[in-house]
Amino acid sequence: MAVAKAMRGCHFLRMKFFSILALCSIACSLCLAQEDDKPLIPEDLIDDEHVRAELGVNEFTAPSISKLFETLEFLMPLPLIDTQRPVVERMPLDRADLAIELGFQIADGFLIVQAGQMEKVENMAAELTRYGKALGAGDRINRHAASLLESAKKQDVEQLKKELSATQRDVEVELVSLRDADLAHLISLGGWIRALEVSSVAVDKQFSPERATKVLREDIADYYTEIVAGLEPRISERPNYIEMRDLLSGLRNEMVVGDDEKPSVEKMKEIREQAAKLVQLAMQRQE
Repeated sequence: MAVAKAMRGCHFLRMKFFSILALCSIACSLCLAQEDDKPLIPEDLIDDEHVRAELGVNEFTAPSISKLFETLEFLMPLPLIDTQRPVVERMPLDRADLAIELGFQIADGFLIVQAGQMEKVENMAAELTRYGKALGAGDRINRHAASLLESAKKQDVEQLKKELSATQRDVEVELVSLRDADLAHLISLGGWIRALEVSSVAVDKQFSPERATKVLREDIADYYTEIVAGLEPRISERPNYIEMRDLLSGLRNEMVVGDDEKPSVEKMKEIREQAAKLVQLAMQRQE
């Protein structure tokens, strides 16, 4: 009996010891997570529903493309012809290329809807489905494709925007569950680059200091500079991503406007040129 009691006592002590170790491990993980310096998303680009879906963890939460495109409503009419992208028949094989191009496509969806080109929604929905399937999130996009088509028939612009925003969010949720958070960030990056391209052309063609301030967002450029730098080396060390990071860093400085300064026509032309370069770099596929 004495031996049995001693053994039970030892077992209890072992269990208590391992419980303490587990608690210490959790505490250390939380401390490390708090110390990890992640870039903060500009507040006006956070979609509350989006954040809730991602449990509010900045590491896995990217700006909502729908929030990026709210700015473009102020800059109507949009220069779609001047910023039209060439049709690409073959999808990329690299997942990073798929992700950033999907961001462009979701952004183009907002442009189509904003311009009232409902006849283009069917092709847009088909492209989103193709890319989503290639990324492993086809089921999630399929749920929205039918709604996109139905909303287009009803000319329901606001519902179309909601479905596009939900498409981005659902693909990112799937990527995070597959431990591909970098790809979730690339979708958002693609959307922002496309938004920057269109908005910079719109302001350059019809300049005013008020319109220019909608484009000159050094905080957003800062955010994406850090995101690109923090991507896994397989992506961040690609020549086009190294050049993108450097260009974003310089773009951030170009976007700063002093307290006693107003945005100028010359500054906007420079931003437009840099945005066009960003598009070229972002669309360079892995060989």
